[in-house]
Amino acid sequence: MKQPLAYIHPEAKIAPNVVIEPFVTIDKNVIIAEGTRVGSNATILEGTRIGKNCNIFPGAVIGAIPQDLKFVGEETTVEIGDNTTIREFVTINRGTKAKGKTVVGNNCLLMAYVHVAHDCIIGNQVILVNSVQVAGEVVIDDWAIVGGTSAVHQFVHIGAHVMVSGGSLVSKDIPPYVKAGRNPLSYAGVNSIGLRRRNFTNEQIRDIQDCYRMLFQSSLNNSDAIARIEAELPASKERDEIILFVKNSQRGIIKGYKQGLGVEE
Repeated sequence: MKQPLAYIHPEAKIAPNVVIEPFVTIDKNVIIAEGTRVGSNATILEGTRIGKNCNIFPGAVIGAIPQDLKFVGEETTVEIGDNTTIREFVTINRGTKAKGKTVVGNNCLLMAYVHVAHDCIIGNQVILVNSVQVAGEVVIDDWAIVGGTSAVHQFVHIGAHVMVSGGSLVSKDIPPYVKAGRNPLSYAGVNSIGLRRRNFTNEQIRDIQDCYRMLFQSSLNNSDAIARIEAELPASKERDEIILFVKNSQRGIIKGYKQGLGVEE
């Protein structure tokens, strides 16, 4: 249903059963798949690709050019997966030549006033709570939840199944399966409740806890802790993912409980 009070560029490719409410603006070079709903006063700009059965709430702006002075008009995109909800006044910027695209995956929930900057890669089943601000080239893996009004520094990597406390300043990478909180942001335990909800077994959760006891609650530095984890703990998907994440971290990971509590960076 294409509302006559909306502006839709003739070159936009809109599936027949997309619902478009009054005063929507849809630019050229936009693709919207079937079952999606675009709320009134939403603006969908050039280079946007929206999947099936998404729900775009009023006032959202998707596909605006990056807020990056290095951007010189190159052709880039925003790609949004299926079944994702984008609430009121969310802004998602296009990519730059750095990655060429900004991606939000399937089954995500971006609550009101969230900002996702250029070249971010947001995985599947991710929740960004109200007013989360995500800087450029951030990676957030599947099933992560970032609490309201948190600010995520550019180039940060947040691992899968992470829970970040509301109001956090995220300037370091957060490895998978953990909770992060306090100020400065530090390890606050394994996200065992979230993992159980996603059908992780008690044995899997214990293995994850064993890894993080060595990494965050011992006197070892990160390199020595990872070497000990490799040597002493049995191989598993979760163990190997933690090891790979820490080894590949570009910004360094958050501090452990003992080091982080009450210590300014």
